[in-house]
Amino acid sequence: MINLSELSINPFGDFRDQCKRLLLEALKERFPDFSYATLTLDIPPIPQFGELSSSICFELAKKFGMKPLKIAEQIKEKADERLGLFPLIESVKAERPGYINFYVDLSELASLTFRTAKTLDLEYGHVKTEKPERIIVEHTSANPIHPIHIGHARNSVLGDSLARILEARGHKVFRHYYIDDVGRQSAIVAYGYELLGRPKPEGKPDHYIGAIYSITGCLLEIHRLKRRLAEVRGDPQKTEEFQMIQRELDDWVAVAAELEEKFPDLFRKILDKFSNAEDPELEVNRLLREYEKGEKRTKELIREISQICIEGFKQTFSRCGISIDSWDWESTFVWNGDVNRYLEALQRTPFVFRKAGVLELDAEAVAEKLELKEAFGIRKDQEIPSLTLIRADGTSLYTTRDIAYSIWKFKKADRVINVIGIEQRLSQLQLRLALSALGYVEEAKRLIHFAYNLVRLPGQRMSGRRGRYVTFDELIDEAIARAYEEVSKRSPTLDENTKKRISEIVGIGAVKYTLIETEPLKPVIFTWDRVLNFERNSAPYIQYSHARACSILRRAGEVESGDFRLLKERIERDLTLMISRFPEIFVDAADNLKPHLIADFANSLADKFNTFYASLPVIKAEPPGLRDARIMLVDAVRISIRNALNLIGIEAPERM
Repeated sequence: MINLSELSINPFGDFRDQCKRLLLEALKERFPDFSYATLTLDIPPIPQFGELSSSICFELAKKFGMKPLKIAEQIKEKADERLGLFPLIESVKAERPGYINFYVDLSELASLTFRTAKTLDLEYGHVKTEKPERIIVEHTSANPIHPIHIGHARNSVLGDSLARILEARGHKVFRHYYIDDVGRQSAIVAYGYELLGRPKPEGKPDHYIGAIYSITGCLLEIHRLKRRLAEVRGDPQKTEEFQMIQRELDDWVAVAAELEEKFPDLFRKILDKFSNAEDPELEVNRLLREYEKGEKRTKELIREISQICIEGFKQTFSRCGISIDSWDWESTFVWNGDVNRYLEALQRTPFVFRKAGVLELDAEAVAEKLELKEAFGIRKDQEIPSLTLIRADGTSLYTTRDIAYSIWKFKKADRVINVIGIEQRLSQLQLRLALSALGYVEEAKRLIHFAYNLVRLPGQRMSGRRGRYVTFDELIDEAIARAYEEVSKRSPTLDENTKKRISEIVGIGAVKYTLIETEPLKPVIFTWDRVLNFERNSAPYIQYSHARACSILRRAGEVESGDFRLLKERIERDLTLMISRFPEIFVDAADNLKPHLIADFANSLADKFNTFYASLPVIKAEPPGLRDARIMLVDAVRISIRNALNLIGIEAPERM
């Protein structure tokens, strides 16, 4: 028998365990020879049917040729004989057409839940795993060529929330950022930066570098298209191609006009230098090859400009409460020989072949030979395209370099989670198959692609290459400004510093919540009327609910206990059950990598709390035992909302 004066890390889980034990004892007495290995209990879709339900009677009916309801009634009789040994269970009922439903003793569950929440405080809801792992969460990893934009922001926020949730679960988590400094994009921005004489950044570092990249890339495209246009001009067989190139050129000329308007001085400076260059494309290709070889001058140039951009990233992360434990340079694995070593090892396998001078990995053959399709969630009839390992010019590709990086990560961790966009699904699969071809099959199975979909801003044309993007910084600035207006309207008596502090918490929280609360594989439609809605499903709404609970508790004073038998209203029951289920929801979110479940829980709890607040008195409730019970309920709501928001990196203000 449970001593209910003790705490529970999982109150509803304890109720579930008691129901399962009671059901198992009753079943074994009535049907001793039946196997109950798959005994499960579900939450009924309608609250009137109790808190947990079993459908085992339908399975037994098939086995023994009896009616399910008759079996349910017999099991209920056996369960009633033992009910006193399970204090969290108020009653068991046999319901048509054959369910066994369990009803919780609300006063006992409330006592257990509210005392536990109060005592555990910041740790309430955080159920520790029995098998802690070392886990690397690699997130954001935006190229160091322009600011973190709204698309990267979803990656950053999801990655940070995953790390927080897994850490709270008891795992040792390392947050890694992969600096993709090897490739044409880095060579382009380095070329523009060098044309300018390697200047000191003006304004925020990553924004300055982003402007150089966009302008230089645009001028290179115009230069390339003009040359191509000259080659096909006058050829009657290439009229269609000529027209297509002309349209593309017109588009880039329009982009150039936009960039000149946006960055007039910088645009003119780069254009002047660019116009006098002999062959810009040749220079970019030279930088690309030299950096991959690790030549000193080019190495210093690209590292310098990458570091400038990264400094801007760090400022943005610091502002948003996002931390990185390790900044990993892609070039390191090229220069230390790891990329070549693993490439040579792959060539010794039967899975690599050459096609028109290009080195390819037969990903389909790897999957078939090692029987990995089912393990990697691939249909048997789905053919996997080959992976290009080396271009005809001898330079490596991103995924090739990622092989070496992945092996390095597995020397430091038991599990690796790559937070990467859904569009990289094929390349992440090919990466796992390349690892498998090298003999790292188990590691490949523990390499998880946490995929997410795009962020859409209605009316915005997004293109990093063309310099058309909304930065994370701009988004935060706008959110804080809008939050300030709302906070000033709702709380005009607050002093200016407090308003600004609350506006920052609310604005940043609003952006983060919007990027988390939608299931990752679904796109996010970012609209301000939804992001900063104080009335429903938003961070400000949840934060305001938390502040409201804090306000009640400040006026109520300290309470140690209450008469929980007096909590008889439906909304009180709903709130108690929801708070008691928080640990189970947390475990699901952590073990199945579903941070949106935490956001959904926080919002649902805020909804129920606001219904409670609008319909029932707390401080003026009578008798005193009911007042104290409701105060403890409010405190448990406060703790649960705050802890849920903390898990997804959102601060819970006490005043708004």
